[in-house]
Amino acid sequence: MKPMRVGLLGGTFNPPHFGHLKLAEIALEELGLDQVRFIPTASPPHKPVPPGDPDGAARIRLLGTALAAGSPFLVEPLEVLRGGTSFTVDTLEALSAREACGWIWLMGSDQLAGFPAWRRPGRILELASLAVAPRPGCPGRDLPEILAGRARARWSGGPGELVWLSGTGLDLASTELREELGRGENPDGIPPQVMAAILRERRYR
Repeated sequence: MKPMRVGLLGGTFNPPHFGHLKLAEIALEELGLDQVRFIPTASPPHKPVPPGDPDGAARIRLLGTALAAGSPFLVEPLEVLRGGTSFTVDTLEALSAREACGWIWLMGSDQLAGFPAWRRPGRILELASLAVAPRPGCPGRDLPEILAGRARARWSGGPGELVWLSGTGLDLASTELREELGRGENPDGIPPQVMAAILRERRYR
């Protein structure tokens, strides 16, 4: 029996928006995945959650409202349950110790240049491959040295590879959505069920 092919999408999801969901849908189809797991961070190393914003448990709850029960899209609470600063390599090591799957980390092209500064990037590539989606303003495919020669036309299911995904066509950023919510607006970029939960729980206002 072949191991499951699982896409991993990390982030603060503060709040979850259509860009996150669209990226997961594209990855599922283009990579032939069995699942996409959304991994909310506890405390991200490069982009702290602003004071007063939803804590990890609340962000897990908001994200859960966006995902249909029984779908291949799941919330993985590992980082929030672990607490502290969330590093991708720690998460991949914990997942790999727990399950034998083919892992591929989903990311935007705006994150590529900074990948060498991630904690233990070489170890990340021993455990997983990378799938990169173009982001508005960051369409280039210039790879840092650690990723040179790793690009593939298709993902084999193993670690250490890099493949490109189609772009989502959506220019959404959680920071701008939070600002709109703070002004009392109801942004179009947030799924209705998430917006209903935000209003019910009086978040971001």
